[in-house]
Amino acid sequence: MRPKDLAVAQRLTTALASFAREHQALPGIKVARRRTVFLEQLIESIHRVEYIAVIRQRDVSSRRADPSDDLFDPIKAAVLKSRQGDHDEACWLTFLSVHFGKSRRSGWQLARDVYGAFGSGQLWDWQRTSGNPAGFRRWLATNQNRLRGDGVARAFGNHRKRQSLDATSANGTGTAVASYVAWVRPHGTHAQMFQAVAAAAGHDRRRTFDDLYRSMRSVASFGRLARFDYLTMIGKLCLAPIEPGSTYMSGATGPLAGARLLFTGDAHSAVAPNQLDAWLADLEAALGVGMQVLEDSLCNWQKNPDRFLPFRG
Repeated sequence: MRPKDLAVAQRLTTALASFAREHQALPGIKVARRRTVFLEQLIESIHRVEYIAVIRQRDVSSRRADPSDDLFDPIKAAVLKSRQGDHDEACWLTFLSVHFGKSRRSGWQLARDVYGAFGSGQLWDWQRTSGNPAGFRRWLATNQNRLRGDGVARAFGNHRKRQSLDATSANGTGTAVASYVAWVRPHGTHAQMFQAVAAAAGHDRRRTFDDLYRSMRSVASFGRLARFDYLTMIGKLCLAPIEPGSTYMSGATGPLAGARLLFTGDAHSAVAPNQLDAWLADLEAALGVGMQVLEDSLCNWQKNPDRFLPFRG
């Protein structure tokens, strides 16, 4: 653990002990080694969340938004587009970053080649794609074989490893893109959609997140994790005033096992997801780290609760 993290670790250690004593037992971290590993995962998750805030404060090269450039990065491109006042494009790039993910092996290559249409000079940006989702499907159908087998290393990220590039199947990329466009376009723009949902939720950040999360069920192939990742990134990039008030355990796998292990000492216990969500809401209030940090750290901790394994995608 880095020296600058020691003060954070001490605060979290005190808060965990107080929570376990006064609110809810935490048998999963009763053993000192498991408690230390859980703390290390919490701190690493805090760093990952804070990294986006750091990016937002830095200069961002225009090369980050150019899919013909090896430096293309859709998250940094979203920061740049937001600064330039192109809110729709920033949100679209965020969607693409989650849909394709960053592969440990090939980085952002898949998102880069689709967004840049193989360097054709005609980007599949928000304006073009939202105006002609059928055209995007036709392009994808024509280029699927090239994307899959031209010898260039490109792959979906770890969270999206079961995703398909298919242009027409119910859970393929073509349908995901078309359904995302259909989710946004009735409102006009992303900003108008976020504003309408926020107004209906009384401008409560957590209620707005929850309403968006539930409405996003209509986006094909975006299950619990993809919706959570997309909306938390939208919030971190300050593209909408939202934050999660839940870890959304229903439908989770790794985080669910981690929560069960933490609260019962058994990753396979039968505690219901909604009960875990309630306990985690109380725990987050005590720790003050945010729901995304809890969700992320539980997922990574349960993989090896006795030895710290840093997340690498």
